[in-house]
Amino acid sequence: MSQARVSRIQSGTTEAAWVKWTLIGIALVFMFLFLVLPLAAVFTEALRKGVGPFVEALKEPDAWSAIRLTLITAAIAVPLNLVFGVSAAWAIAKFEFPGKSFLTTLVDLPFSVSPVVAGLIYVLMFGAQGWFGPWLAAHDIKIIFAVPGIVLATVFVTFPFVARELIPLMQAQGSDEEQAAIVLGASGWQTFWLVTLPKIKWGLIYGVILCNARAMGEFGAVSVVSGHIRGQTNTIPLHVEILYNEYQSVAAFAVASLLALLALVTLVIKSVVEWRHAQEMRDAEAQPPEAPHTPVTPVSTPAGQTS
Repeated sequence: MSQARVSRIQSGTTEAAWVKWTLIGIALVFMFLFLVLPLAAVFTEALRKGVGPFVEALKEPDAWSAIRLTLITAAIAVPLNLVFGVSAAWAIAKFEFPGKSFLTTLVDLPFSVSPVVAGLIYVLMFGAQGWFGPWLAAHDIKIIFAVPGIVLATVFVTFPFVARELIPLMQAQGSDEEQAAIVLGASGWQTFWLVTLPKIKWGLIYGVILCNARAMGEFGAVSVVSGHIRGQTNTIPLHVEILYNEYQSVAAFAVASLLALLALVTLVIKSVVEWRHAQEMRDAEAQPPEAPHTPVTPVSTPAGQTS
């Protein structure tokens, strides 16, 4: 058997080498056109008039307000989705209960609903003419066109990410180790912290990374509930839109470059997490299995003799 055929069999395909390189070439061209080139254009336009205008655009008070609001929104939405994602994944993967399939469907709901529709739902509920609008106005509570509405909209569009990373992982791992820990006397919290969490930590970190990236880059739902109040309810994506509509292209691309940098940092962290996970798996596979412990049975001898 030829070496080329052996190589194809080991790779799980019988196609010729030119097919592999053609597919790789298509993937690289696609990534260059739709990922590398747009990112390069953003940074090129941001620095088109030099570093001075770039820095001035970032030092503008409205830009700082948008950056601060984006970070605050992510700092609130991500921990909430972390708690929800772990809870939902634990319930779906470890328990059987009526409505389990319905709960799984609800977890996927933000993937199928347009973010603009999600924003309109919150306007319908908490707007001035909404279901709870008169009560909120009577108690001087502002949700729509304020930070709480932005946080709610961001939580809605980002809450599937952590749960969707953990559910298949926890289902594949099963519950044998948790059952063994409980049999040995561990409490529920001890079982979670000492048994379950170490097994799901990489999937959890990966889900949090994706959730944070989406929270900082969300536009549609936040645009509906924010009211576009400069210096108050504009996040970074909304501020970029306003600057671009006002023909301040350098400032718009300068602020947009922050989102591009966040995306690149997210990709780097994601790659590091995947590398660490793969390294951990290789180390676990490389360890030799422990030899089974065979208890030694003492040999009885007649009195006065040594064995």
